[in-house]
Amino acid sequence: MNNRAGSFLWNLRQFSTVVPTNRTVRLYPLGFCRPKVVYSNWSPGNLLLNNFDRKKSSVSYLFHDALFFKSGDGAFQTKVVGTVTTFGVSRLLCPRRLCFDSKQSSVCDNGLKKINFHHEASNEDVLTKETKATPITWRKLSQECNSLRDVLDTFSEAPTFPSSTYFSAMWTIAKRMSDDQKRFEKQLMFNHPAFTRLCEQMMREAKIMYYDHLLFSLHAVVKLGIPQNTLLVQTLLRVVQERINECDEKCLSVLSTVVEAMEPCKNVDVLRAGLRILVDQQIWKIERVFTLQAVMRSIGKDAPISLKKKLEMKALRELDKFSILNSQHMFEVLAAMDHRSIILLNECSKMVIGNIHGCPIKILINIVQSCRDLRYSNLDLFKGIADYVATTFDMCKLKHVLFLLTLFENLAFRHAGLMDLFMKKVINEPDCLNMKHLVSVLHVYSSLNHLHRSQTQEFLNVMASALTGYLYHISSESLLSAVYSFCLMNHFPSALINQLLQKDIIDELLMSDNKERHVHRLHVLAACLKLDDVPYYKAMDLALPSWLPTTLHANAKVAEVLRSLLGEGYFSENVQLPHNYHIDFEIRMDSNRSQVLPLSDANVVTSTTDVQRLAILSVPRSTYCLDLTHPRGFLAMKMRHLKTMGFHVILVNNWEMEKLEMKDAVTFLKSEIYSTEAPSTADVNFQSTC
Repeated sequence: MNNRAGSFLWNLRQFSTVVPTNRTVRLYPLGFCRPKVVYSNWSPGNLLLNNFDRKKSSVSYLFHDALFFKSGDGAFQTKVVGTVTTFGVSRLLCPRRLCFDSKQSSVCDNGLKKINFHHEASNEDVLTKETKATPITWRKLSQECNSLRDVLDTFSEAPTFPSSTYFSAMWTIAKRMSDDQKRFEKQLMFNHPAFTRLCEQMMREAKIMYYDHLLFSLHAVVKLGIPQNTLLVQTLLRVVQERINECDEKCLSVLSTVVEAMEPCKNVDVLRAGLRILVDQQIWKIERVFTLQAVMRSIGKDAPISLKKKLEMKALRELDKFSILNSQHMFEVLAAMDHRSIILLNECSKMVIGNIHGCPIKILINIVQSCRDLRYSNLDLFKGIADYVATTFDMCKLKHVLFLLTLFENLAFRHAGLMDLFMKKVINEPDCLNMKHLVSVLHVYSSLNHLHRSQTQEFLNVMASALTGYLYHISSESLLSAVYSFCLMNHFPSALINQLLQKDIIDELLMSDNKERHVHRLHVLAACLKLDDVPYYKAMDLALPSWLPTTLHANAKVAEVLRSLLGEGYFSENVQLPHNYHIDFEIRMDSNRSQVLPLSDANVVTSTTDVQRLAILSVPRSTYCLDLTHPRGFLAMKMRHLKTMGFHVILVNNWEMEKLEMKDAVTFLKSEIYSTEAPSTADVNFQSTC
């Protein structure tokens, strides 16, 4: 008892050196004193946050119960003597009420460290009335500091609450840097001696700072590249989970952005699940379109379809609030949640088309890429984007235009004007493309079966010459892809083909994981060398594994129409031809195409000049470009080869045939079979070159 009394008197004497003797100071049980006394060079928050024991503690021992100490019997007691704790803590310092949950109380073996005041002050230094120090904001800090190190230096000199100020300031500064500078600064940040202390302080403060500050801190930490499996990030994730019910609309937007930016892990998955529940409850209260889109982007592709439908309905209700930027971003938002809302996409497409001038090409690329991911085809939207890029072609980077053309190819969209401009650019500047770009360009032009009557020959020669320069650096797969594209376009550069036909390259292709695809392309090459005008290779036989294409059953309605029109025995179904070609129906007619010959009579005729063979192909939409009039590369090559084998080709569109009544279908096929007009092959056959 005497020891306690002596200790109390000693502390009281120490306390009198800092507090004016003419003021009455009342000690409260928790160790705070009133009235508050503020010193010019002393921040209460600094002492409160910096004088804890630096020993490592469990993640659950956080800062908000630091004034409680654990006794030997496990009970928690308040400690008002033995150390000086006579400092004021305002509501701004501790914005969240102290929590007295014993399960999460902070434990310190030696209690609070003794606070020593080395302050030789005059009367002017001690303020007799309460004043407020100017707080350091992240915006002010980011303006005053030029690097991440400067922020950490400021923290090490005088740490203030909350730590989110420093992390937000560092991320703001990092956004102004180039990629190389950012990597260098981040490395210096990790090695800075104050960085670890800042992380420790952030973990201690996590449960008492405002929730939006906590979310901004987590966002900055993730964006700064601090590994996700670190104690700091996982601690912040757990605290964000525990306090998720404090989310308002602003916090919901930040939380959605954070969840979207993080890689999947146990804590992130739990947080995303909690976010989905929260969104489901608050969806109709969201007022800002930006927040709505952030939420839609972050809930994940595996979110319940019911939640996706609710978000779609909410977005449709807010359509009148959509800005141009909202409409442009909605494509990416729907792709991120893997939800194809045709109504939303159509409405946003109209706004994008109407306000496309001045739109950066990167945003247009993102829109087209999202359309590809959503399997959404809008000919007007694609045409509007392609027209605008063609108009501003000279201001666009060539790699951006190529990427856009690649996306258009995935969507089967062919814009002749833009492709002609790109072709002209390649002809004039053949060195502007690297090897990877050359292979991509060949794939796009061959797949879409695009040619320009005056430029195609020169374009193919330039492409072949450019690729020949990479002959000993190109991979076997890229070489095969390039040669396959040339085959579709009826062009056969000897240097590339000779290199491809080397035994070691063929063996390498046949042993790869994509063997079936490679075998198909090699069979196409063999067929082209036999059927097209390539005299040098006609006698060459490639020893390739057998390959049979997937045979689809002939269109049942077309078969029924032919039976009604011609009768049994006048046509053949599912005919297999040499070089792995298959046709749905074959009809044999006289040379004038005025009479259909029975199959038995046609087989007797030996002179090919007396018989005209017709190949009827039932084709789906995917064999055409998006305009449904221009055949794509493989179909064009097949028609070219069938013509070489003596066939007259008739294309029957499956989707159109299904719409026709039986009478109309018979009339249509009759006009096609007995027509004496030559087929339009201007867009089908490329000029043969060697």
